[in-house]
Amino acid sequence: MTDCASIDLKHHFLIAMPGLEDETFSRSVIYMCEHGPRGAMGLIINKPSDISMRHLFDKVDLPLRREDLLENPVGQGGPVQTERGFVLHDPLNVDKSEQEGGSIYASTLTVPGGLEMTTSRDVLEALSSGAGPRRVLVTLGYASWGEGQLESELGENTWLTVPASADLVFEVPMAERYDRALDLLGLKSWMLSPDAGHA
Repeated sequence: MTDCASIDLKHHFLIAMPGLEDETFSRSVIYMCEHGPRGAMGLIINKPSDISMRHLFDKVDLPLRREDLLENPVGQGGPVQTERGFVLHDPLNVDKSEQEGGSIYASTLTVPGGLEMTTSRDVLEALSSGAGPRRVLVTLGYASWGEGQLESELGENTWLTVPASADLVFEVPMAERYDRALDLLGLKSWMLSPDAGHA
């Protein structure tokens, strides 16, 4: 049996099993940004909120000069800090003139081997000006687990895990991301029993 304590799920997807009926997490796909001994943190990537990027930028008093993003939905990233924005984006090429070792944004978490998550307003300002990362997903809120909590849920078969795909995050419509994440494991939702983990 795998030792859950030794797994590192950064840059992985958590895919909710059918038996997970919690309103927030049912049929969710979560991109894992952080996972360590003290807990884990990720963003739900397949639950749209009722506001668009255009609306969000209006709320923060910024124009949005990226036609490709105007009608994109803002995601519901999770139940924690739901008034705060989290911007998941492709890693920036830091071979530009501003390379000081790391992101050009004030507050960015770089997921090893994966994407970047920025929480500072400067990334919104860059998008507002027509620049910024090419592919972005903006969510309100995030999901988090305390020490040992995610490992316990994995042991109860609450989640499937699979290495993440950036294309799935950015190129696949939100409504299709659950089934497409299962495809990464060669599974279809009808194959999964809602009673998994409850012998």
